[in-house]
Amino acid sequence: METLDPGAAIPGYTAPVHRALTEQILLGGAPRSVAIVNGTLAGAVGLGLRLWLVGLLIWAVGHAAAVWAARRDPQFLEVGRRHMRYPAFLRA
Repeated sequence: METLDPGAAIPGYTAPVHRALTEQILLGGAPRSVAIVNGTLAGAVGLGLRLWLVGLLIWAVGHAAAVWAARRDPQFLEVGRRHMRYPAFLRA
């Protein structure tokens, strides 16, 4: 009797995985949601409060930080959300 190796591929059973299903959606190298929130905040400060330089500074620093974090871990936002949701320790 022949046993199958769990890591071996079975002939005829393949499924294509497209890059769009596995990669994060980035805007200028930053995650899409972070880039939108950052741009909205910078626009509100720059246009609403008429502080152009402060708005540009908020956008540049926020976007640079988001790009840096996305290069280190493209899913840093999901990891951060999960980290905040679960307690620091679990009682056994």
